[in-house]
Amino acid sequence: MATNNSQDSFKDNTPEKPLTSRTKSSVVAQFKSRRKSEFDVDALCDSLLAGNITALSKAITLIESTKAEHRPLAHQVLQKCLPYSNKSVRIGITGVPGVGKSSFIEALGCLMASKTNKVAVLAVDPSSSISMGSVLGDKTRMQELSKHPDVYIRPSAAGSTLGGVARKTRETILLCEAFGFQTIIIETVGVGQSETVVHSMVDFFLVLKLSGAGDELQGIKRGIIELADSIVINKADGDNLQRAKIAKADFSRALKLYPPKEMGWRPKVLLTSAIENKGIVEVRDLIDYYIKSSKENSNFEQKRQQQNKFWLFQSIDEHLKDSFYQRPEIQAELQAQLKAVEDHKITPFAAAQYLISLLLRDTKPLK
Repeated sequence: MATNNSQDSFKDNTPEKPLTSRTKSSVVAQFKSRRKSEFDVDALCDSLLAGNITALSKAITLIESTKAEHRPLAHQVLQKCLPYSNKSVRIGITGVPGVGKSSFIEALGCLMASKTNKVAVLAVDPSSSISMGSVLGDKTRMQELSKHPDVYIRPSAAGSTLGGVARKTRETILLCEAFGFQTIIIETVGVGQSETVVHSMVDFFLVLKLSGAGDELQGIKRGIIELADSIVINKADGDNLQRAKIAKADFSRALKLYPPKEMGWRPKVLLTSAIENKGIVEVRDLIDYYIKSSKENSNFEQKRQQQNKFWLFQSIDEHLKDSFYQRPEIQAELQAQLKAVEDHKITPFAAAQYLISLLLRDTKPLK
């Protein structure tokens, strides 16, 4: 009996032409060109503003990209989303590793999140100074919060950025506000006293402390405490409860030595236990009271204006730095100067001056 092999009947017996390196390059170039042309900024922004969480994630990935070709697109997205931003309460939370930031944020976020108050958590993980890698395990640590229907958690790597935040956290805040999140929590790396950056992008800055870990004396020092709007002694439970109460009294006395902040505000010291869910309501109420008071006396808007000015200068510095390293003449000469510094033939300062002179030589003077 004859059999009809349908697969054989559709076979193309024409021998395939092998792809040459030139052909492969052409195919790759065509694919990249098609992918670029298919990127629609208007469609992405429309989806984001309509509440598409995938569009929000894509937009954040775009602005976090370090590729030069993505920058114009990122600027367009931010410009289109800007009119819909600036309508949230921004809360910065910092603390040393092990203080319980993730557990505290999970408890606070679950309390705050609702249909009428959507919460975005921008969690920043420290990056390795060797491999520049990050674990990005905040969603794993915040299991209950990550399942909440009105919560969005976006982990990012700090990279080489100082201040405990990611390179594009500020821009990410604007996108989350445009999406419709009313409360945005920024969890910082917790890098000690270089928290000026996160303080310059939030409305309420909360510092988590841990008693009984040698943190009390360091915590009372000037620096980060001057920036704090509230200090929270976390893990105030079990055998640590009494030590937490002593730490609260110590911080309360120390804060009296500092002058009042804007609008006469003096930072409050609270006790919490994220595991036992104690003291979280008091923290939420304190934040609400602070925000309400600052809006009533116009301090809220004044602070936002000052922060915008700060980020103008930060953006200029970032742009100049990126432009410097992307110039071909700098890239060509940089390795030679690095080798000369390693061989002790030139000082780092002189090498830097030489590289900058290359930039200034080709820069046209302003008329």
